[in-house]
Amino acid sequence: MQKTQSYTASRMKTFDLIVTSMLASLVFVATLLLNIKLPIAANGGLIHLGTAMLFIVSILFGPKKGAIAGAVGMGLFDIVGGWALWAPITILTRGLQGFVIGKIAWSNGRKGNSFKFNLLAMIISIPVTVAGYYIGESILYHSWIIPLASIPGDLVQCAVGIAVAIPVCAMLKKVPMFK
Repeated sequence: MQKTQSYTASRMKTFDLIVTSMLASLVFVATLLLNIKLPIAANGGLIHLGTAMLFIVSILFGPKKGAIAGAVGMGLFDIVGGWALWAPITILTRGLQGFVIGKIAWSNGRKGNSFKFNLLAMIISIPVTVAGYYIGESILYHSWIIPLASIPGDLVQCAVGIAVAIPVCAMLKKVPMFK
């Protein structure tokens, strides 16, 4: 009996690792698939579908998988996409953003089933993202002024992410697997 439980637990850990890896891959591909550099200052940021995918993953799968998918998926994009200097900032910021969204969306047993809490989670994550990139850019450029130019791009990125994630999550929540 104990051998069976150990085998089952091992299979569940393996399955969990596979799902988490696939979610990080989805965030990476969504970031890579369509990204548009914003014409705002020198480092105005990018618009990409990765933020929407991060929101979706965090709402559907919770804080742990949201944090890992955001950190690994977008961090990997920075490394292979020519933004390697930003990778540590992205890993911390997007990991924290995914965790915050998942934690709020899954609070009190909701498991991402409350539209109001899902929207609230995404909105509350915006200052986390803006602050994370602002602090990171302040360190990179040794200035508290230069990073101000990136804030509009961060806000647009998050707004696009919310606009895409809301209808996608609403549709996916009708699928029995995500109810």
